[in-house]
Amino acid sequence: MKTVIEVNNVTKTFGKAGNINKVLDSTSMFVNEGEFISLMGASGSGKSTLLYLTGGLDRDFSGSISVCGRDISKVKDRELSDIRLNRMGFIFQFYNLVMNLNVEDNILLPLTMKGKKKKDLEKDLDEILEITGLTEKRKAMPATLSGGQQQRVAIARAVLGQPEILLADEPTGNLDSASGTEIMELFRSLNREKNLTILQVTHSEKCASYGSRTVILKDGKIVG
Repeated sequence: MKTVIEVNNVTKTFGKAGNINKVLDSTSMFVNEGEFISLMGASGSGKSTLLYLTGGLDRDFSGSISVCGRDISKVKDRELSDIRLNRMGFIFQFYNLVMNLNVEDNILLPLTMKGKKKKDLEKDLDEILEITGLTEKRKAMPATLSGGQQQRVAIARAVLGQPEILLADEPTGNLDSASGTEIMELFRSLNREKNLTILQVTHSEKCASYGSRTVILKDGKIVG
C-alpha cells in the first residue's frame, strides 16, 4: 500500500529561550493512500499544528514530513506551492469564500487563477456540483447559503482539481449537528468513490467515527 503522508520525529516549538512551548514532541505517523484518518486530541495537543505542517503552511520544525514522496521540509518554495495547488486540498472551520462571487465562481477560483479556462472545466464543475448537492445553488451568492452549504462550496472548491489528499481542520466545528453529519457523509463518499485520502482534525468522536482509522495526540505525542 502506498504511503502518501509520512511524518518522522517531528518536533515543533513556539516561543523563545526561557519561554518555549513544545507543541509537537518527536511525533511520527503515516497515512496510506485512500485512508480516511481522524486526528484527535485535547485542545492544545498539537493536532492542528501537525495538520498545518503536513500542508506546508508552516515549515519551521525539526524532523521530516513527506507528502506524495516529497520531503516538504527540503523542497523549494515553488515546488511546495505546486504540491499544495495540485496534490492537496484544504478545508477549514471557516469557509473562506469570496462573498462577491457566486457558488460556481468560488469553486472555480483556484483553477482559474492558475490560468485554466472556465469552459474547459464545465464537465468537472457539473460533476462536483452534483456530488456536493449544489447544482441548484450554482448561481447563488454565499450570503444566501446556510453554513453547511457554504462548507460544501469550500469542499467542492478544494476537490475540483482532483487532489490526492484532503486536509480538513475541524470541518464541522462551525456547524449544527445535522449539517455536520451531512459534511461527514460527503467526506465518506469522496473517500470511497474517489479514493480521496483524507486527514481530518476533529474533537468530535462522532465525526472521527466516519474515518477508517483514528490517531490520538496527547501532549504533542502520538499515543494511539
